[in-house]
Amino acid sequence: MNNRHSHICALVLIMTLISPQALACTTMIITPGASADNSMMVTHSDDDELGDQRIIFVPAKQQTGSRKIYSDSMSYPRIITDDRGPGYATEGDPTKPLAMIPYDEIWDLLGRKQETSFAYFDGNYGIMNEANLMIGECTNGANYEPRPVPQRTSKQPQRIFYSSELSRIALENCATAREAVKLMGALLDKYGYFSTGETLLVGDENEAWVFEMCALPDKKYHSAWVAKRVPDGDYFVAANTFRIRDVIKNDPDNFQYSKLLIPGLKKLGWWDEKKQGPVDWLRAVSPGEYNHPYYSLRRIWRAMDRVNPDLGLSPWVKDTYTRAYPFSIRPRAKLSVKDVFSLYRDHYEGTQFDLTKGIAAGPYGDPHRFVGPYDGNQNNVTKEKKYYGAWERAISVFYQGYTYVCQTRPKAPESTKGVLWFGPDVSYTTVFTPFFSKMLQLPKPYQKGDPQRFDPASAWWHFDLLGNWSRLNFQRMTRVDIQPIQQELEDKAVRGVEAMDMVVADKTPKQAKELITEFGYNNAKKVLDRWRDLTFTLFAKYSDGYINLPEKEATPIGYPATWLKETNYWNGPTTYDMK
Repeated sequence: MNNRHSHICALVLIMTLISPQALACTTMIITPGASADNSMMVTHSDDDELGDQRIIFVPAKQQTGSRKIYSDSMSYPRIITDDRGPGYATEGDPTKPLAMIPYDEIWDLLGRKQETSFAYFDGNYGIMNEANLMIGECTNGANYEPRPVPQRTSKQPQRIFYSSELSRIALENCATAREAVKLMGALLDKYGYFSTGETLLVGDENEAWVFEMCALPDKKYHSAWVAKRVPDGDYFVAANTFRIRDVIKNDPDNFQYSKLLIPGLKKLGWWDEKKQGPVDWLRAVSPGEYNHPYYSLRRIWRAMDRVNPDLGLSPWVKDTYTRAYPFSIRPRAKLSVKDVFSLYRDHYEGTQFDLTKGIAAGPYGDPHRFVGPYDGNQNNVTKEKKYYGAWERAISVFYQGYTYVCQTRPKAPESTKGVLWFGPDVSYTTVFTPFFSKMLQLPKPYQKGDPQRFDPASAWWHFDLLGNWSRLNFQRMTRVDIQPIQQELEDKAVRGVEAMDMVVADKTPKQAKELITEFGYNNAKKVLDRWRDLTFTLFAKYSDGYINLPEKEATPIGYPATWLKETNYWNGPTTYDMK
């Protein structure tokens, strides 16, 4: 095993590509039996370090000819094209596709024709379509992370798919999670995979699957994937490390895998079933956690411990290949959509890893820990990396681009059954705003915004601006000023979604779509208007380190005595005598 991994490290140093979408995300599934209202929920925080923060509405269209396949850019704009609606038809040179696949070939793999695509919401990965198929994502370290290989340009095996385009093709053509798993797996087997390891969570109203993939360094056995169904009643979380372990044969209702996987692993010498037993997917294809120990596993522990503390899971494990954390768990109490929002607003508060405590949190309990050059690359999967120290990696992190919760509610009318709760910027200081999956369009502020150029009309900039300002006095500003309004707006949105169930109950599909679109626009406008007003209010209230209220004299805040003890404050000039 040691020789194999030494060889892998050498390969990675030469061949690795830090994908334009190698993002450090946290993603979850809450099955109907685990949720308070029997919803299926699929979630994702896109922790993209000032990448493209937009959510784009991709309209349905006639699928004729061939489908363009792109390798996205992480920076804004992720792609420029005129074939996915106005949201992607931005200024600049069109993105050059890696490949063109005839739709007939896609449908042959699907097993049926889908001549008109489903409309869907898109981000750095596909999010949710009008048929209520839902997708979440996280990036993982893999032993082999090659560059894309376009069609007919090399003697190497063709490699045209990363998880981003894979997820979009699934949303364009599939209505169920099982169908999406089948199609994505077939596309990888035929056309090849490039770049980092990836996890896609795929859910519909009834089923949810964890679909994981990576590249293999072989011409014939070029790619591999596995997929495991999450049992109903369970909660699942992934956070930048593969979560599937043993490859289970002859149980297609609950486990599926690539035809290239087992022969490919044997040929490469990465796993031999006769000598080692059933394939351990994580151990066979991945070095495990990247960046630093517990970068992933601490988040998995924290989420599971919050969902069911009765399990008594330990935050400490033997190594990156631990089996201490189950694939999925039963929650102690069933989860509401607001419970899920709360999971994404976690900094390990109340634990020994609490990022709001200690000298690094500053005088005002700021949980954010900025990344510096000493931290190294987050997706460095080699063993040559050096550790100079590390901050705990929380679920809510300063470089989140957006977070969402996709929800399919079985008891709601068809037009309001699917809801996307979308929160731009950092989950802790955002407002999750609902958009029904069958909307005719999305509000423009959510579909625009370059992180390198301030835009007051962009939803992301609304939240990023106040999120950054809150660090002047983090605990006071978030608890006293931001969270009460955040909770008020989200509570109103929950009630508004429930009210829309009754509004559309007796309407035609066309009328219902118009009404849910109007609701989404109006609610989003109210949220953004309120947030802009709050931002301007807090600019004045916390200016220059004071509490500065209208018609009152500014009140100095100062610093807590506990923090002052850690500084040289007590050595300051309190006398004219020499010290």
